[in-house]
Amino acid sequence: MPRPEKQLTPDASPRDWFGHELRTWRKKRGPLTHAELGTKVQVSGSLIEKIEKGTATCSKDLAERLDEVLQTGGVLTRAWGMVFGQTEKARPETESAPPGRAEVPVQVHEGRILGRGSTTPASGSPASVDRRAFLATSGLAAIAPIDLVHLVTPAAPREIPTQIRPREIRQLKSLADVIHRQDNEYGGGGAVRELARGAIMWGASLLPVRCPEPLRPELLASVARLGIVVGASHFDAYAHDDARVSFRLAAECAEEAGEWHLRAKTYSFMARQEIWIGDPDTGLTHAEKGLVRSDRLSATERAMLHTARARAFGKMRDVANTLRAVGEADAAFEQSDPAQDPPWMAYYDYAQHHGDTAHALFDLAVHADQDPGQAARRFEIAVKGHGNAFARSRAISETKLASLVMAKGDDPRHAVVLGHRALDDVGKLTSCRAAEDLRELARFAGRHRNLPETSDLRERIAATVQA
Repeated sequence: MPRPEKQLTPDASPRDWFGHELRTWRKKRGPLTHAELGTKVQVSGSLIEKIEKGTATCSKDLAERLDEVLQTGGVLTRAWGMVFGQTEKARPETESAPPGRAEVPVQVHEGRILGRGSTTPASGSPASVDRRAFLATSGLAAIAPIDLVHLVTPAAPREIPTQIRPREIRQLKSLADVIHRQDNEYGGGGAVRELARGAIMWGASLLPVRCPEPLRPELLASVARLGIVVGASHFDAYAHDDARVSFRLAAECAEEAGEWHLRAKTYSFMARQEIWIGDPDTGLTHAEKGLVRSDRLSATERAMLHTARARAFGKMRDVANTLRAVGEADAAFEQSDPAQDPPWMAYYDYAQHHGDTAHALFDLAVHADQDPGQAARRFEIAVKGHGNAFARSRAISETKLASLVMAKGDDPRHAVVLGHRALDDVGKLTSCRAAEDLRELARFAGRHRNLPETSDLRERIAATVQA
């Protein structure tokens, strides 16, 4: 009978976390024994076992071979740079850890993200700072290129409390509200981006701080909400890797806190980002994940996620499934009750729903030769319904409506009028998404080069985008 494997303590050090990740993937892909995996990557089984226990060093070449055999998508190679890369670049695979490896006693937290050790080095000591910096990024190494880990690892020490109190949670919530408002009104670039970057660094640094049990779920939920709004802001600024880091942090915090509403919102944004950058299949997967246990979500949240599904199908030119998903989104939205929604869902109102579903129908009209009328009507509702607090959403809907009329309508001069209205709003924003939609409008306007009005519109678009 095989002896039971040693229980690992991933929160003890970066090396221990790396070993835990390796064991997780080894068991997921088989499971494979140490010897079987060692044979596949041309090392001894005992070395694999020792790397998992944190008593042996892993070379970068071995990390790359492990990623290939275990099909991790590059998790171990990216993590290697943070765990071994700075101090052990020239060290080959070895059967023992370097002399003097410090053992840091910690209390292992049952959750999946970060430890809450009650037995830690004194605050401000080198071991404390190193461990805190690692814990602030360990859950993210698997989904971000290693240089982006600095999103949550500051170059200079930051003032961090010794214990979480209600004050820190109030500050997290206030930061999220401020960034949400600023992002919707001005876009995710410029000063909003700098505010968002600093906020998520500070929020992540609070996770390993000692926290009373009753406050832990609220802390996780507050960081999750902050991760969502920061991720949305990064997405709008086309800082896509940074956005993925923030969204993944939000998803893991929401899941550990058991916060289904925040989880759904995170996966909705993850879906929209992937759809926007040209990967609707992954976007559809995220939307479907968000709908897991939809019985725990409000009708508005279900509408939001079905809309994301519709946008994914629209990008795939799948007419039947797009129309079906739009219908499911409409049916869910008809049952919306604001009293049942979490506060952050207040943005998803009549205008937002119609604008989001219009995007899905836009792709069918422009690329699948479907009737543009329904998309145009929904965009018109969105434009009329969005106030100045949601200037970006209004501008994007105005731009898409102008593009739709320019591409599929019989009155390009009317499209020019719509385009100039959109430019009046877009000119106040720092939004890469809004700028991309303007470029699309310019391409459609280029089909009517014989009209002086379209030339003027294209020149104004070029000047606005450049600015």
